[in-house]
Amino acid sequence: MRKFVYSLILIGSLSVMGCTLPQMIKMVKDQKLDVKPNPLEAHKDTVNFAMSGNLPAKLLKKGTVFTVNTFYKYGDNELALPAVPFKAEDFPNNKTEQIPVSKSFTFPYKDAYKIGTVEVQFVASKGAKSKSTPRLAVATGIIATSKLVQNSYYAAFADHGYNNQEELVPVIIPDFNFERGRSILRKSELKADKGKQLDAFIAAKNISRTVTITGTHSPEGLERVNSKLSEERAAVIEKYYREQMKKYDYQGVAAEIKFILKPIVDDWSGFKTALASYNGISADEKNEYLNILGNGGKFEDQENAMKKLKTYNKVFRDVYPGLRAAKTEILTVKIKKTDAEISVLAKQITKGEVSADALSFEELMYSATLTPSLDEKAAIYEAATKKGSNWNANNNLAATYIQMMIENPAKVSDLADKAATQLDIASKIKEAPEVLANLASISLMKGNPYKSFSYAARALNGASSDVSRGINGVKGACEIYKAQYSNAVASLSSATDTYINSFNKGLAQLLNKDNNNAAASFSESSKKNANFALAYYGAAIAAAHNGSGDAVVSNLVSAVKLDPSLKEKALGDLEFSKFNTTDAFRNALK
Repeated sequence: MRKFVYSLILIGSLSVMGCTLPQMIKMVKDQKLDVKPNPLEAHKDTVNFAMSGNLPAKLLKKGTVFTVNTFYKYGDNELALPAVPFKAEDFPNNKTEQIPVSKSFTFPYKDAYKIGTVEVQFVASKGAKSKSTPRLAVATGIIATSKLVQNSYYAAFADHGYNNQEELVPVIIPDFNFERGRSILRKSELKADKGKQLDAFIAAKNISRTVTITGTHSPEGLERVNSKLSEERAAVIEKYYREQMKKYDYQGVAAEIKFILKPIVDDWSGFKTALASYNGISADEKNEYLNILGNGGKFEDQENAMKKLKTYNKVFRDVYPGLRAAKTEILTVKIKKTDAEISVLAKQITKGEVSADALSFEELMYSATLTPSLDEKAAIYEAATKKGSNWNANNNLAATYIQMMIENPAKVSDLADKAATQLDIASKIKEAPEVLANLASISLMKGNPYKSFSYAARALNGASSDVSRGINGVKGACEIYKAQYSNAVASLSSATDTYINSFNKGLAQLLNKDNNNAAASFSESSKKNANFALAYYGAAIAAAHNGSGDAVVSNLVSAVKLDPSLKEKALGDLEFSKFNTTDAFRNALK
C-alpha cells in the first residue's frame, strides 16, 4: 500500500484569555482555510493539496489537544484523511502569538472521486471530554485534465537490408599485353583466357554502364618515342569491344555504354607496383630504383639513371613487359529479380508452394514492403523468422502486430502478447533501437507508462531520425502520465506529426500553464483529424484558462457534436466553473 504524507494548514487570528473546550471551538469555528490548489487537481494518479493558516494565539493549553479532521466527501461516500493533532508542548510560542502552520495531503485518484469536496472538522479534547465543530467545506475537486492524455504508439520497422536500387559491379578483365613500342592487339592475346573472358562477357549482353580502358607503357626510352602509345593501346581495346557488340547485335544498347580511355604517360606508379611484387632482385636492389625516383627530375633522366644499375637488364626483361598493357574494367548492372518477381515468390513461400530458398533473407524481408496488407506482411515476416537468427525479422513481425493494433484497437488483447514474444526473441539477439521502441509501445499498450518510458529513453540512443520521431511520441505520452509536463512538451515537439501527438503536446502545454501555445497545438490536432472531438475539448479548456467564454462555447459545441458523451463531462468539469452558469454555456450543451 502506497504511503502518503499527509499535512494540513490552519488559520486564525483571534486572541482570548483562558481556554475551555467550548472556548477553543469558538476561536476556530469561523476560521477560513487557504487550500491550494482549489479546485483539487489530479496528476500522476495522485491528488495533492495543501491547507495553510494560523493557530490563534493562546489556543493551546496544557492538557488539551486540538485536532483537525479532514475528509474528502464524494457522493454518499467519503475518504477519511489522517487527523492532525496540535498540543501546547509542541508550540510553546502559542502563549503569546499566533502560529503559522502548513500541512499537505495526498491521496490516490479514482474516477469516483472526481466530483466532491474537502471538509474539515475541528475537535478540542481533554481526557475523555471533547467538543467539535460542524464540518466545513473548504475546497472542491477534482480537475482531472491530465487524464485526457492519449496513448501514442509507434511501429518501428528495422531495415530489410536489401538494396532495391541499381547496383554496379566491376568486372576486371586481365591485362592485354603489347609488344614493345607497338599498339597492335595480337591474336595470341585474343585466343588466351583473357580474350575468351572478354568475348564471353560481351556475348552475354550484360547490361553495362561504363567500360574504362587504361593504356600504359614501359618507361624505357624507345617507348616514349611515341607519346600516343598509351592512348593507342586503350583505343584498340575499345575498337575490339565495339566490333564484338556489333557482332552480337547490341543495337541501341551499345549507345548507352560509355567508354572511358585513360592513357597513362610518364607515370612511375605502375612500375613501383610491379617492382614491389617482383622477386627477381633483393630489397636493397629495389631501393636503388626507388631512390632514383625519389630524387625527382625528368622522366627520361630517371630512366637513364636506372639503366646504369647492375640489375637493370633483369628488370627490363621481367618487369617492363607487363607495363606495356591495356587494363579493362567494366561496370555492369548487378542482375536482380524485379519487384514483381520478388512479390510472387514471397507469396508462394508463405503458402508453402516453393522453398524459402527461392528468395534470400534480404529479398524476403524486402518483399514485405511491397504489400500494403498487414496480414501479408505478418506472413512474410513470420517466414523470414525461420531463415536463421535475424533480430530484424522478429522485430518486424512484432512491428506488424503493433501496426495492426494501432489500426484496430480491438485486436490489442489478441496481439500484444504475440508482439511481446517476438520482441523478447529479437532483444536477445540485439537490443536495437527499433526493438526498444516497439517494447515501449507494447508496455504502454499494457498500461505501464513507467516501463514504456524506460524503453523509449533507451531507444533514442542511436536511433534513426524516423525512429526518434516515432518514439518521442510514445515518450511524450509517458511523460504526461509521469506529470513531467515540460519534458513532455520537448519530446512531443520532436515527435512524428500526428493528430495524437499534437493533442498530447497541447495537453502538456496546458498542464505546464502555457495556454496560448496549447490552443495552437489543439488547433493543429483538429486540422489533422477534424473528427477528433478531444482536440476541440482541449481547446475549450485552454480558452477557459484564458478567460474567453466565446471560444469555450464554440469549441464545446464542436466537441459535443462529434462525441455526445462529452456533454456530461463538460457539465461536471471544474475547468469550466467560471462559465457553466451562463446561458451560452448551458445552451451549447443542451
